[in-house]
Amino acid sequence: MKIDGTHYRSLWWNSENHVLEIIDQRWLPHEFRVIPVATMQDFADAIYQMRVRGAPLIGATAAYGMALAMAEDASDANMDAAWTFLEKTRPTAINLRWALDRCRAALRPLPEADRAAAALTLAHEIADEDVEINRRIGENGLALIREIAARKPAGEPVRLLTHCNAGWLATVDWGTATSPMYHAQDAGIPLHVWVDETRPRNQGALTAWELGKHGVPHTYITDNAGGHLMQHGMVDMVITGTDRTTRRGDVCNKIGTYLKALAAHDNGVPFYVALPSPTIDWTVSDGVAEIPIEERDAQEVTHVQGLTDGGVLGTVQVAPTGTEGGNPAFDVTPNRLVTGLITERGVCDASEAGLSDLFPDFAKAAE
Repeated sequence: MKIDGTHYRSLWWNSENHVLEIIDQRWLPHEFRVIPVATMQDFADAIYQMRVRGAPLIGATAAYGMALAMAEDASDANMDAAWTFLEKTRPTAINLRWALDRCRAALRPLPEADRAAAALTLAHEIADEDVEINRRIGENGLALIREIAARKPAGEPVRLLTHCNAGWLATVDWGTATSPMYHAQDAGIPLHVWVDETRPRNQGALTAWELGKHGVPHTYITDNAGGHLMQHGMVDMVITGTDRTTRRGDVCNKIGTYLKALAAHDNGVPFYVALPSPTIDWTVSDGVAEIPIEERDAQEVTHVQGLTDGGVLGTVQVAPTGTEGGNPAFDVTPNRLVTGLITERGVCDASEAGLSDLFPDFAKAAE
């Protein structure tokens, strides 16, 4: 996608300096910073500290981390050490483990002398595949938006609601939940997007920043406003992303997604999830019981980062001194509340049968 007319991915390989570069998302939407990721500790910090965030982007970043590990020491022992070191950074998003497993499976049979080059090539492939997956999700989601637009009076926008940031900043490019929006905007379909702020990290501000750069009309709202908008017929469809989806279609996403799904269900609003296939965890069935939920630093709740009226970026405390903060980062939306899953292979029911029909190869491999 573009920022002020210049195309960017959320990460890219600097072939001149032989280093991965990323957009450091801790400072967005107020400051645009690009930093190198040059050491294994840098990779771990980038993932854990949310310099990169979003399940697909975390997976791609981890693949480049494995490439660095192989460039430093291509032994089996170091490969396993790098897998363990990176895997523990974020426990919920399945793409992290998926990318690490894919790298280790591809590299283990190779002679040590060939592993460094092969690992870097594989990391490039994983990044490029993510871009194509998200582009195709956008095309399949566009068909749903077209159907809604066809039923509306001429010129009236399709009103979408999204939660967190499942945009190109959360992937390598295009995004998941935002990809249909960008495709619809480019196709000339009138849109308006309600953007949840998504406390405590306010990732909705990243979505608003993205949409603004692409010219998509949008409004930034509090997390608790979505139900009210649905009650008053102001939302035509909800689209969110996902960090892990079970084989039966339960969806684990940023905290607050479950409440949006409940409100959508109560008001007859279609609730769709944009789902890249690497985010399906075929080993898990019951999302509420089986998916580990990351508990992050309480300071993310008790403090907020932002710009002062004087234009200075800083952090302020919003909770009373001494108040304990709780910070579960994700929740699980049961499949019964999900209207459909928008994947790179098409749209399916949120069910084991629906996913298996679209991905019989993956389903069989997981048996």
